[in-house]
Amino acid sequence: MAVPSWLERLRAAGKTALVQDGKRKIHYLFEDGKEMAEEYDMKTGQLMSRKWREKNTLGGSGKWQVEVGDPTSPLLGALESELITESSSNPVFMRKDTLSSFQWRIRNLPYPKEVYSVSVEKEQRCCVIRTTNKKYYKKFSIPDLDRYHLPLDAAALSFTHANNTLIITYQKPKEILAAEEQLQKELKKIKAANSGDGDCKTQ
Repeated sequence: MAVPSWLERLRAAGKTALVQDGKRKIHYLFEDGKEMAEEYDMKTGQLMSRKWREKNTLGGSGKWQVEVGDPTSPLLGALESELITESSSNPVFMRKDTLSSFQWRIRNLPYPKEVYSVSVEKEQRCCVIRTTNKKYYKKFSIPDLDRYHLPLDAAALSFTHANNTLIITYQKPKEILAAEEQLQKELKKIKAANSGDGDCKTQ
């Protein structure tokens, strides 16, 4: 069964935890040198953000790539966000999960709901957003399903539109819900440093 393989990688990774501002921050260091940083809401266990970083060709740390959470969050640093000078009216694509679903929000899309269609491309393992007025087109994958080698299910996909924002929801499969529950139990066992303690404690 393929499902445990990603969980095993998470278990094998070096992990540090930090509790700060009502969030539990977990840093993973994998054998191949990749890093992953996650933030969870302490009260709900909700994933707030997930970022990845790889070594660059010279062996130094590359830039963080945001998978979940606001791509223009202060975590990127004030200087970097100042350099991101896209027009404020451009569509902004970001992922914000809930406990039971993967969710994406695309802000600055003013067209009515009937203009949009969201479909699953099973062969390409991605979802596609199209508009009948040809004003917006976007393909995106669901890395979580790829990591657990799970198929995409069109029945799990739905969308709504409100306040110039297109909200796309994909219900998490039971395999991922079970794996996330296991992972949360393990993460709670890591002794977390408080923000005043300086260095994080490593598992």
